[in-house]
Amino acid sequence: MRFLPLAVLIPVSLVMLFSPGSTVPSGPPNSDKVVHAGLFAALAVAAIIAGAGWRTAAASLLAYAAVSEVLQNVLPIHRNGDLRDLLADAVGVACGIALVFLVRRFRTFLGK
Repeated sequence: MRFLPLAVLIPVSLVMLFSPGSTVPSGPPNSDKVVHAGLFAALAVAAIIAGAGWRTAAASLLAYAAVSEVLQNVLPIHRNGDLRDLLADAVGVACGIALVFLVRRFRTFLGK
C-alpha cells in the first residue's frame, strides 16, 4: 500500500505535464508555478513514503522535472519548457522533503 500514492501520482503528473497546450486551463499569471510546486511536493512525499531515500527522491524528481521541460519544448504538444517551471518543481521537491522531515520529527517528539 505504501506504493499506491506514487503509483497514482506518476500518471497524473504525466497527464499534467504532457497534455497538449490547448487543453491546459489558464489561470492568473504564474499560477502554474504553484501547480508545479504542489505536484512535485506531492511526488516527493509519495516517493519517500514508497521507500526512496530523500536524496534518491530529490535526484530522481529533479531529473524528471528537467526532462519534462525539455520534452515540452521538443514534442509537438504546443507547450514550452520554462526554467521558472523547473525552479518551481525544485522548490516543490524541497518542500515535500521538508514536510516529511517535519512530520517525522513531530511524531518522534510525540513519542510515536
